[in-house]
Amino acid sequence: MQPESFYNYPYASARRVIMGQRGAVATSQPLAAIAGIEMLLAGGNAADAAIAIAIALTVVEPTSNGIGGDAFALVWDGQLHGLNASGKSPKNLTSDRFDGQAEIPPYNWLSVTVPGAVSGWRALWQRWGKLPFEQLFAPAIRYASEGFPVSPVTASAWKAAERTYLPLEGREFQPFKAVFFPENRAPAAGEIWGSTAIATTLGEIAATGGESFYSGKIAEKIANFAADTGGFLDLRDLAKQQSDWVQPISTDYRDLTVWEIPPNGQGMAALIALNILEGFDLAKYERESIDRYHLQIEAMKLAFADLYRYAADPRFMEISVAALLDKNYAAIRRQSIGIRAIACEPGLPKGGTVYLAAADGELMVSFIQSNYMGFGSGILVPETGIALHNRGCGFVLEPGHPNQFAPAKRPFHTIIPGFLTREGNPLGPFGVMGASMQPQGHLQVVVNLADYGLNPQAALDAPRWCFASGKRVFFEPSVPEKVMRGLADLGHEVRSTNQTKLFGRGQIILRQNGVLVAGSEPRADGMAIAL
Repeated sequence: MQPESFYNYPYASARRVIMGQRGAVATSQPLAAIAGIEMLLAGGNAADAAIAIAIALTVVEPTSNGIGGDAFALVWDGQLHGLNASGKSPKNLTSDRFDGQAEIPPYNWLSVTVPGAVSGWRALWQRWGKLPFEQLFAPAIRYASEGFPVSPVTASAWKAAERTYLPLEGREFQPFKAVFFPENRAPAAGEIWGSTAIATTLGEIAATGGESFYSGKIAEKIANFAADTGGFLDLRDLAKQQSDWVQPISTDYRDLTVWEIPPNGQGMAALIALNILEGFDLAKYERESIDRYHLQIEAMKLAFADLYRYAADPRFMEISVAALLDKNYAAIRRQSIGIRAIACEPGLPKGGTVYLAAADGELMVSFIQSNYMGFGSGILVPETGIALHNRGCGFVLEPGHPNQFAPAKRPFHTIIPGFLTREGNPLGPFGVMGASMQPQGHLQVVVNLADYGLNPQAALDAPRWCFASGKRVFFEPSVPEKVMRGLADLGHEVRSTNQTKLFGRGQIILRQNGVLVAGSEPRADGMAIAL
């Protein structure tokens, strides 16, 4: 980042970078960001702040994540560490249960895997936390017990969810509706919503260091409700949940090293696409040019084709990540890009995810958690407020595919935290949430930083595109009309839409000369704060 970039905001946005030295946070909901700042002001570090934000987000942005979801993290403490806090499929859920089905039904016990987020909070705190574990829960418990005003973007997502969740029939869905649609409707923006059940559950998790969730009172409630309503999770599944420390994967792009979580996540798609793009001199094209958009889209298509064919629980992968990230392989793939659009089929899954970044003088945390499809499965454990995710929908049912469903297996995951370094030195955490938009968002933010020298906030503000399937690509209305026409002439099936949720919601904190520079997504309710 050059100092002059802090004066350059070429895209419409009311936001500017936020700077500080002691610490910084950035996330998609202001009350959650404040929860992180509370921890920093109390003497906590970036890990404490990140965990407090993550816990608060389960309350203040329940449309995208929850206590019953999964999580991943990248943490810098002098070197980069990866955390996989995703859960596995139930051991007694066998593949014959899916006979005759083309895909795993999303709103059903069949889609529920073991929730891993709580184990992730605990693992991060045990390794780096400074404050008492219970203290990290205080803001979230306050928001849940006292209620909070629902923010506009969250309210919009909640309203849209009525069409999905209110028609669900069956005894297993009634507790969910009672908590999240208590008057048979979604709360409006500015309306106060809270849940004493969620507050009580968070208090129990805090007091037991998370043990209750996997082997105590809460685990028993989850297992008993599953047994009573045709579910498959049992106490053995919950007791075996363990977050894994994993080696992050990376590639060099220009003068940046871009880091991602390895499979079962989709982070390698961003790295594959960047490897392909590396062979093109993007900087010679204007940022709002036909060629620049075309090359990025085509690279992303090729990356998705590899991702959806090979990514899975690493124990089941047929081809190594190293082979897929090989620069020589990228050079071969690059030859597929011509002047016309090519067709690939990555699919366009729905997603509900929250991302946060936190940093202080020593630690930097990139953290993401999700219930997958909005609120998740629509199944909520009575008296707990725990909405269970539907991450099992990440599996495929194609025989022989490395990501084919199997018991006690982690599904393919869409949520990916990102991190940037330069010459071995940390720059900081970044991420763009939103299903298959996530690696596309990572690619676009990295290109904005590396090829066009944008500051962190401007890199988030810039118009985005989202590859859907085949040759179809969605564009924000701010993409110039001449670019849209030019891409259509190259064979792209262009669609302009103001559906902001398609284009992801990002956050970023980068360190420069000892200063933390933070940006927060203008497409979300959130904010960046620095001290």
